[in-house]
Amino acid sequence: MRPTDQPLRLTLIAPDGRMGQAIAAAVAVDNRFKIDQDRGDVIVDFSAPDALASSLETATRASTPILIGTTGLDDFASRRITEASRSVAVLRASNTSLGVALLEELVERAARVLGTEWDIEVLEMHHRLKRDAPSGTALSLGEAAARGRAEPLRREESRSGRRLERQEGAIGFAALRGGTVVGDHDVIFAGPEERVILSHRAENRMIFARGALAAARFLAGQPPGLYTMRDVVEAL
Repeated sequence: MRPTDQPLRLTLIAPDGRMGQAIAAAVAVDNRFKIDQDRGDVIVDFSAPDALASSLETATRASTPILIGTTGLDDFASRRITEASRSVAVLRASNTSLGVALLEELVERAARVLGTEWDIEVLEMHHRLKRDAPSGTALSLGEAAARGRAEPLRREESRSGRRLERQEGAIGFAALRGGTVVGDHDVIFAGPEERVILSHRAENRMIFARGALAAARFLAGQPPGLYTMRDVVEAL
């Protein structure tokens, strides 16, 4: 067991990636953490879907908790994550911003209170190099809305053409790409003669890095299981 007075050691998957560099920069100004690529207390993976199997194998073989921030994962990857969580603590987050974690709670509550009479649209914008759409965060917000309504998520997206009347109860998604936008998300509740819009704006990638450090600190010492950023926020 790691002595509590020692820095939490992080092993970064894809340390040269955008998030890897941001986390290293956050660690450099926080003496509660340090990077150790060989013997980390927590593995942090913000890489690519193709690298997930190797990351999970490393975590389970070493009995080391793992934070997975990779997006664009398919159902097969989700099943692998669930299987790994039976052996080690796994935290899966499409977005490690603490603000987004709070936004999900607000979206769930709003959907529960407003009901299906209000239409829901999720709008997101990211930089021009992002490869997946809708973003993982947008999907998580849609899932939060569906939980609030106590029903499965039914997606409606990529509207183009004619006779596209809204499907009752569906949640719409729209994705914009351009420039260097770090991440904008709006959840629009459109009701009879009024709208409620819940929003989050990411101004710098460092917010995700600081959230990842909070998540890693939460994971250290947790029993096997599948965790989310909501667990991190509730533990603060």
